[in-house]
Amino acid sequence: MRDTIQISLLGELRVTVEGQPAPLPASRKARALLAFLVATGRPHRRERLCELFWDLPDDPKASLRWALSKLRRVVDTPERARIVADRERVGFDHEGVEIDIRDIHAQLRLRDARRSIDDLEHMAQRLEQVALDGLDGAGDEAFESWLTAEREDARVAHVDVLRQLATHPQMEPFTAQKWRRLWREADPEGAEAYDAALEAETERAAQAARTDQGTRGEWFGEDADTTPAFAPPLANVARKKISVRGQALRAQRIGFCEVKDKTKIAYATVGSGPPLLKAANWLNHLEFDWSSPIWGGSFAAISQYRTFVRYDERGCGLSDWDVKDLSFDAFVEDLETVADKLELERFPLLGISQGAAVSIEYAVRHPERVSGLILFGGYSAGWRHLASPEEQARREAVLTLTELGWGTDNPAYRHIFSKTFMPDATAADLDWFDEFQRRTASPKNAARFQDAFGHIDVRDRLSQVRAPTLVMHSKYDQRIPLEQGRALASGIPNALFVPLESRNHILVNHEPALQVCLETAGQFLQEMGI
Repeated sequence: MRDTIQISLLGELRVTVEGQPAPLPASRKARALLAFLVATGRPHRRERLCELFWDLPDDPKASLRWALSKLRRVVDTPERARIVADRERVGFDHEGVEIDIRDIHAQLRLRDARRSIDDLEHMAQRLEQVALDGLDGAGDEAFESWLTAEREDARVAHVDVLRQLATHPQMEPFTAQKWRRLWREADPEGAEAYDAALEAETERAAQAARTDQGTRGEWFGEDADTTPAFAPPLANVARKKISVRGQALRAQRIGFCEVKDKTKIAYATVGSGPPLLKAANWLNHLEFDWSSPIWGGSFAAISQYRTFVRYDERGCGLSDWDVKDLSFDAFVEDLETVADKLELERFPLLGISQGAAVSIEYAVRHPERVSGLILFGGYSAGWRHLASPEEQARREAVLTLTELGWGTDNPAYRHIFSKTFMPDATAADLDWFDEFQRRTASPKNAARFQDAFGHIDVRDRLSQVRAPTLVMHSKYDQRIPLEQGRALASGIPNALFVPLESRNHILVNHEPALQVCLETAGQFLQEMGI
């Protein structure tokens, strides 16, 4: 049951208790502190809050205590204390509280939801207001960066709502023109891209209908009469990738399942044939992946002869973002839930990056269900276990940069990942990936993911793997060194290890290593009879 507190972060900060506006402190810093605690949704160190809002030579700790005393009068009720503080940390208990921008973001993440025109128009009206208006200058530069990121997230949500209104199938044509004009004003490139994609899709559908009979010959040769390899030649992928991706996206079926902790996980199936389940890894999105220069071509190729199952990690993509548990055990439970939901009895698992460790743990827990493991760019222990003190310090610094700058217009924060994930990618691919990162996870969750990955440790599970295993790793991986891939393979009984000629942690469509990866995986599955 919801509390009787509503908090609005759109426009000026407002708090309503039992239907009546609550008087807020006159201090702008105190109001900014409340907005920060409510919007971030997690506890913060007292020292950090002092740094954000109060300068020396004032007494920051006393100022913080004074501000918290004022805020408790606003949001605490006899039934529940909303300001939760101990000697080290301060947070806001938002369970059951209506928070306008949070609720709008949650609604927009449910991509398959059929929202009414009235609901969308209400959201559009709310999002026209400046998020956290009037709080500029209340904190230091880090607070200003966070404020900018929050407003950018609200702007992106506004554009999304305008897009849905402009393209709503039940919208009256005359009214749709109004929303299309507003959408074009807010996001001219997005509106133009939509129009171009619509025209191109119509042409591709017509072309596909004309050439459908020759598709198998183009992919595998006119005389092909055996089971195809894992992927066609890269030249064919380049020639056919647009139409094949479009067909796969249209054929993709998205559903949701609920884990024991009530987290909703989005999964998708596409293609036909024996199942291949891909463990989730961060920076995936069931819909946006198909336009990716990284995943799109590979996923489309796999779906040509397999029932390809993917799901979005909790905390990103189409799965629930507002989750309390973002841990390795939760990642494994998500995989278990998807496999159970689809009633997959026996299947090979594909694990990429941290998805490799999740796949290994699942294979040990459920040896009767896993027929094989294909692991790429994986590791058995995270950076908190293996990294040097200097590297750990760098990682901690990146955590802070991520949380404060991930959602801003400046791609420099996200570019840290892009360049280490794909140092040999083209400028266009890097630009795409920079924007993709912002659309797949919130700044808070991006930092939480990095922290969770650092705690992964399945080294004691490697010897217990009983499934045939293929481990592939880029020789010059800038993110996860080759030595970690080799250690993974050496710890798993009879695992096959194949190094690839690449510097990229994530292989991109144009590099030869991707074709080697796909062909090696296909040959492995065929030889193992799985």
